[in-house]
Amino acid sequence: MSFRSAIQFIAACAVSMGATPSFSHVTLQDGVAAAGASYRAVLRVGHGCAGASTTGITVTVPAGFNGAQPMVKPGWTVNTVVGPLAEPYEAHGTRTTEGVLEIRWTAKGAENALPDAFYDEFVLRGTTPRKPGPLWFKVVQTCEKGSIAWVEIPAKGANAHDLKSPAALLEVLDIQADGHAH
Repeated sequence: MSFRSAIQFIAACAVSMGATPSFSHVTLQDGVAAAGASYRAVLRVGHGCAGASTTGITVTVPAGFNGAQPMVKPGWTVNTVVGPLAEPYEAHGTRTTEGVLEIRWTAKGAENALPDAFYDEFVLRGTTPRKPGPLWFKVVQTCEKGSIAWVEIPAKGANAHDLKSPAALLEVLDIQADGHAH
């Protein structure tokens, strides 16, 4: 695939993904990325849990998404769970076998919780795998009352839109990024 046609494809995907009238579940702002590229995952949260405010977001970092780093969010604490990677990788001549497996944002009190009627974003960055294909970011949304586990992944050939609580999908494309990925 040429670079120009890849960019056109990415733009078409971004437009079609942005055409949804509302956020019925946790989604990624940009649902496509080049293989082996630096990627800024912006997770959009469009509502609470049955009217209750969101007090926590926990993201399971998908295997192959390397070097994950969360962005600090004012009014929220951020923690990471580090452990052995399912798919070790090599960068700058160093083999990495441990990394961030999970990221948790927690509101610092009710005054910082995300009200049900409001929208917000939670951001992390990392590097996409060199092998193209789907990457699923599983997200658990904790609220003042209850929680929603956005963790369902469709069976091969099935559509994520048919799921009640789908994980956030990133399509890694068979194009290589220009430059240096981190």
